[in-house]
Order: sequence, then structure tokens, then C-alpha cells
Amino acid sequence: MRKPRSALLAITALALSSLPALATAATAQAAAPAYYVNLGDSYAVGYQPGLGATAGYAGYVAAHTGLTLANFGCGGATTTSILDSVGCPDVLPHTAGVMTYPATTQIAAADAFITAHRGHVALITVSIGGNDVTGCATNPSPIACIATAVHDIEANVTTLAADLRAAAGPKVPIIGTTYPDVILGGYVFPTNPPAASTVALAKLSVTAFKSLINPSLAKAYASSSGSLVDVTEASGSYVPLTRTVRTAAYGTIPVAVASVCTLTWFCAAHGNIHAKTSGYDLIGKLIVTRYRSAGGN
Repeated sequence: MRKPRSALLAITALALSSLPALATAATAQAAAPAYYVNLGDSYAVGYQPGLGATAGYAGYVAAHTGLTLANFGCGGATTTSILDSVGCPDVLPHTAGVMTYPATTQIAAADAFITAHRGHVALITVSIGGNDVTGCATNPSPIACIATAVHDIEANVTTLAADLRAAAGPKVPIIGTTYPDVILGGYVFPTNPPAASTVALAKLSVTAFKSLINPSLAKAYASSSGSLVDVTEASGSYVPLTRTVRTAAYGTIPVAVASVCTLTWFCAAHGNIHAKTSGYDLIGKLIVTRYRSAGGN
């Protein structure tokens, strides 16, 4: 039975009157910010000697994805402190996207933010673990020291990744980062040419990253469907030390050492372990590539 013309007009008018509200809701949903959450240590806040916090890799990622950065990074953080220490004793001025948490831990603060913005967090990155093994460089048995530290690193990062996954849900990419092998810079600092013991330590450091540190980090992130970008490999640290290059500043040195000197401050700033802008940009590019391969913009 056909409906009266007046009824059809009323239904049509009602439908048309709803369109602006539906369009407004759709626009609001589309305009809701997509967040990029970053956690970790001084690499996470882009620290550089003499400059303090810089845009770092997190700023690079935010700029190249259009995501809104929420940065929970804290200089000096370890895989233990990120889980257990309340507040950040080293909040650097001008940290991009800085988030403070004086009454809670870094992971708890990040989890709370992610939970509050669930559905609007597009990416999570973590830079952690370097400070757990830094002291091993001066240990009489550096590989044994690192092997012990790696046990705690894997356990702590497994817990960290699980917390982040529970807060974010199953689809948000969680990407961990590792580090350039700055110990290779020992070829030119503190002495050039280096002492035999320094060369031996540099060779051991490559083994430590390739066989101990990075596999443990990769396993920990993978346990919660996350992934690790191998900054050590990408920064040239695995190039055989028999391959050399002539440099203006240091003479003929291994290619891997020249790369570390270019990407970090170790060689030029008296052993400082932090990346230069070029190093942070490299890390940022690796993250953006991995994020896009996972379906990000």
C-alpha cells in the first residue's frame, strides 16, 4: 500500500534534517587527533651535548607522519626505572611533545594516556636498554657483564611491551629502537691510533649488539606483537672492521668507525654517546618506514 504523499515528504524532511548532524559527527571523528606516543631514555628526547633536548627521532617521526607527539622520555632511564621509578629527575626543557608525570612511573603515565585516548593512538615507539649496559664497557669482563644485563633487559622490556599492548589494543604498531655502536668510536677517542685493548673492546661491542643486546630486544618486543628497528646495523656498525676509509679528521679508520663518528658525538665530544641530528634522523627514517609497512600513513 502506497504511503500518503504527506508522509513521504515528512520522512524525507526528517532524513535531510539529520544529514548536517551526521556530517558534523563524521567530521569530528575524522578531525580527532591521532597520537604518537614515545617512551624511553635520553635518545627518546633527542639529547645532544651543548644543546639539551632536540627534535630527535621523535620530532622527525611526528613531522613525517602528521601525528601529535606525546613524549614520555626521560634522560638516564633504564629498563628497570621505566617500570618502577616515580617521576623523571631529568626533564629537559624544550623536549618535543613533553609529558610530565611527577607522581607515577613512566610506563604507568604512558599507559594512562594511551588508555584515555584508545582508538586515537596510531603509533608507539620505545628507546630503552642502552643505559643498562653502558657500564659494561669498563667492566673487566664486558661480555659477561652484558650477558647478565641482557637477562634483565629482556624480562623488563617484555613486561613493558605487554603493558603497552594491553593499553593500546591489538592493532597499534609498537616499535622499539636500539642504538649505534658508539664503542667503535674508541678507535679515535681517547687516542688515535687506539690501544690494543680498545680495539679488542670495539670488536667485542659488535658481537654484543649483534648476538646479545639486539636479539633480546627483538624477542621482547615480538612477545607482544611489536618489532625492533636495528639502528646498529643501519648505522653501519656491522661493516667488517677490515674495511677502511680515509678521513680528514682521523686519517685511515674502519668504515664502521667513520659512520659512528658521523652519526654520533662520541668521536668529537670526548666520548659522548648521543646521536647527532643526522643520527636521530636515521632512526626516525627507520621508524617511519616500519610504521608505513604496518599500514600507517
